[in-house]
Amino acid sequence: MLPVLALHFAVAAGAPWIFRRLGRAAFFLLAAVPAGSLVWLVLQHGAAYSGGVVESWDFIPTLGVQMAFRLDPLAWVVCLLVLGVGSLVLLYCARYFKRDDAGLGGFGGQMLAFAGAMFGLVAADDLIGMFVFWELTSVLSYLLIGYANVRLSARRSALQALIVTTAGGLAMLIGLVLLGHAAGTYRISGLLEKAPALVADPATAGAVAAGAVLVLVGALSKSALIPFHFWLPAAMAAPTPVSAFLHAAAMVKAGVYIVARLAPGLAETPYWQPVVLGFGLATMLLGGYRSLRQTDIKLILAFGTVSQLGFMIAIVGLGTASAALAGLAMVVAHALFKAALFLVVGIIDHQTGTRDLRRLSGVFRRSRALAVTGALAAASMAGLPLFGGFVAKEAVFDAFDHAPLGAGWRDVMLIGFALGSALTVAYSARFVWGAFALKPGMPDTPFKPTPPLFVAPPAVLALAGLVYGLWPGPVDSWVGPYAADVAAGAAAVTHDAARAAAAGIGGVPHLAVWHGVGLPLAFSAAGWLIGALLFAARGAVERAQSRLGVPVDAERGYRAIIGATDDVAIWVTGRTQRGSLFFYLAVILAVAALVPIAALLAGGAPLPGPDRITLVDPGSPLTPVIGVAIVVAALAALRANKRFLAVLMVSVTGYGISLIFALQGAPDLALTQMLVETIVLVAFILGMRGLPPQLRDRMGGRYRVARIVIALVFGTVMVLAALVAMDARIAEPVSLHFADLAYTGGGGLNIVNVTLVDLRAWDTFGEVSVLALAATGVASLIFIRHSGGRLGDTADVPTGSIGRMRGVDKRSRGGAELAVARTFATITRDAWLVAGRTLAPERRSIIFEVITRLIFHSLVVFSVYILLAGHNFPGGGFGGGLLAGLALTVRYLAGGRFELHEAASVGPGVLLGTGLGTAALSGAVPLALGGQMFQSAIVELWLPVFGDVKFVTSTIFDIGVYLVVVGLVVDVLRSLGSRIDEQLEVGQKEGAGKVRRERAGEEAAR
Repeated sequence: MLPVLALHFAVAAGAPWIFRRLGRAAFFLLAAVPAGSLVWLVLQHGAAYSGGVVESWDFIPTLGVQMAFRLDPLAWVVCLLVLGVGSLVLLYCARYFKRDDAGLGGFGGQMLAFAGAMFGLVAADDLIGMFVFWELTSVLSYLLIGYANVRLSARRSALQALIVTTAGGLAMLIGLVLLGHAAGTYRISGLLEKAPALVADPATAGAVAAGAVLVLVGALSKSALIPFHFWLPAAMAAPTPVSAFLHAAAMVKAGVYIVARLAPGLAETPYWQPVVLGFGLATMLLGGYRSLRQTDIKLILAFGTVSQLGFMIAIVGLGTASAALAGLAMVVAHALFKAALFLVVGIIDHQTGTRDLRRLSGVFRRSRALAVTGALAAASMAGLPLFGGFVAKEAVFDAFDHAPLGAGWRDVMLIGFALGSALTVAYSARFVWGAFALKPGMPDTPFKPTPPLFVAPPAVLALAGLVYGLWPGPVDSWVGPYAADVAAGAAAVTHDAARAAAAGIGGVPHLAVWHGVGLPLAFSAAGWLIGALLFAARGAVERAQSRLGVPVDAERGYRAIIGATDDVAIWVTGRTQRGSLFFYLAVILAVAALVPIAALLAGGAPLPGPDRITLVDPGSPLTPVIGVAIVVAALAALRANKRFLAVLMVSVTGYGISLIFALQGAPDLALTQMLVETIVLVAFILGMRGLPPQLRDRMGGRYRVARIVIALVFGTVMVLAALVAMDARIAEPVSLHFADLAYTGGGGLNIVNVTLVDLRAWDTFGEVSVLALAATGVASLIFIRHSGGRLGDTADVPTGSIGRMRGVDKRSRGGAELAVARTFATITRDAWLVAGRTLAPERRSIIFEVITRLIFHSLVVFSVYILLAGHNFPGGGFGGGLLAGLALTVRYLAGGRFELHEAASVGPGVLLGTGLGTAALSGAVPLALGGQMFQSAIVELWLPVFGDVKFVTSTIFDIGVYLVVVGLVVDVLRSLGSRIDEQLEVGQKEGAGKVRRERAGEEAAR
């Protein structure tokens, strides 16, 4: 199963490149991925139905988190729908989109990744792993719904769906943790095995009941049940293929699936059935009622989907074998007819330009194949005989007729389902009439010819629904084993004989074309009759609905909550984000000081005695000297009257700390601190070019005393907290074992580097991810346009045109100096730098250019050496990346932004993405090979010239770190360097133009 997931995500990642090469035809290649996975799934049928296919890998062993997958009958059926419908929808996309539509690469990749995420969700046998895929579907749904991001409705609908489903997902996460903790295992199969005992045990019954309710909250939000139902109709702003896949066969089925998965074990908890039956029935009725009000044929299907999702949740949540059979049969039928109908709507919209049933007329006469396809799918949705919807609905009525419910509950559910079925018939007829019928007094709607490939996907789905109705045997053989599993689970939970018999123990029902004359057929017939009457009286129904309005408007409540949240956010922001740097620092430092003080006082931790404090390290007499220098530099920074001097003094404190690290035997820390300090110093200087050079009096003002107090308190508290923390240790430091672990486990002698890339690789991966986010944040603050845009060809830039000083009076002393500087012509022959000639003569330094030419390549080579040698000697990815970034910084300072562009022609985004991808891949490959995430392997071999070589695979992770750090530096240089250069040049040109105009005005006046 892991190769199936890897294939989906790998092809999805390469989709933009594929679309650049193949254009719209790339959808055919993408469709082959789920189609091939479908073939694999079919080949796994025997194993899945004879004990299940189980795969597992340790993901975070210390936390007991595994990547565990299990393919049993329930998972097999749902995966069949996801992969089958997914491949047809991607095939449909090849004709739905135009050849020149923008963003198809991202869209196709997201659709394919969504199919992979749904497959992972369904096949997952670990609660936490399942939740990861659950949230991944929410994120991908957000991206797909917002595909048309230029439209406000698409962006707003995407965000609304994300907020609602993510909020439900967070509640579900709490429930999953409660269930996993109570069961002592996070394996779903293990939880279901222990569920009967957990439900019966008073010690765990409360936690299990609470966890079950929280899981249901997540399921209800994902499957758009009351009160979360409003996000699904709003999501119709998405392209029709998204609606056909996500909102008919995949994403919204996730909630149904999780209820079906957990119902055998948790249906007997106190609140399970009231929630699934009550909210399911209410949603079915409300969705059907709202669908009759719609004039957009896509919204008719959307509210109909809401209605049937409530129907399915109520069925599969009952927890009996007959309900499991009927529910899964309905899931199959619904995926077939609803996906087909959405695809039909997409064709109508694509060919006519409208979905308004008031403007559609005579489409049947223009495309009979499309009309027949839509009619077949709608007939199955209405539950008419000979269609899959009828077979499943008959099984539902039969299941609830014999359900182990009280008489009141059973009657309410049966009558409610009959009314819901009547509404389904009515809106099915409304859809067919609105989309295809010839309206009196209306001309035929112009309809462009439809390519056969465009109609083929919905036609296949609609015909599959008809075959299902005529020959339900295959579907019965798919869903029957799941019902048998539910019966076995009910046998373990149920102790009452009558209840057990009702649950289906001792015999599993079967699907059939004809169940004979009985109560199920009577309810179906009542639904057909009432539905036909509602459609016939549609005018009166519309007028009555207009007078009654909407009984439940949850979207208004959602908007009220969001509005109130916005108001609170504005109120808090107005009182905290004042634009005052003093206020921000005061809050941060005060909190950082008060929290440790409170902890120290509450814990009563004593300060170490004088005999345990060493003020001067006898082994390092230079440390006090460096400490004095740091204090002097800090005081100088306080008294500095220029920004450059203040920053320089702050950097002196950083360099002093790096010297202390070196004296204390930490060369790695010293090297990294020194390089970081250098890069930060350059970044500060580049950023300050747009600020006044002088600093105002910062020591005065009314907050002077407060500043001094906060500074002294913060410094004192940090020292005291460090002393107490170091003296409070009672256990042996784990770091004492790092030397042995670094060599035996990580294969290296450099403890610091091996810790970063092996022992604590997860921490480092989080840190480099933060670095990538920081680089993106810096760029977004500086660039208004896209930061990855090319500067152009350096050869086309006129010599001496970059950074040219303008508006200088030639008669002044500065003008004379400028004229002298410009008399030294730039010689293109044997240039020291590639783009050095582009700088204005007054900006150039030949000595600097020569030095840069001499040291640049040496710095880059040495950075690679530090990277590769860091496993055994001081260095590593961080240090090597910083040194390479410093080399690029020198190149930029010597030759300007075009020189930087020539030295780093690859964009920072590519470097950051490649680095993160390399680091992630170095962790995923061991997992795929049966190891643990980020597990290292030691390879010893002999190579010609090099001799014996010992290679540790964690070096690949370090290479990713190296690329991320280089990408961060390049992004900072382009943001604070190149971009501000452009802004300053524009400002100088405008200033020079203004001066010329003023002089011209003065001369004209004279």
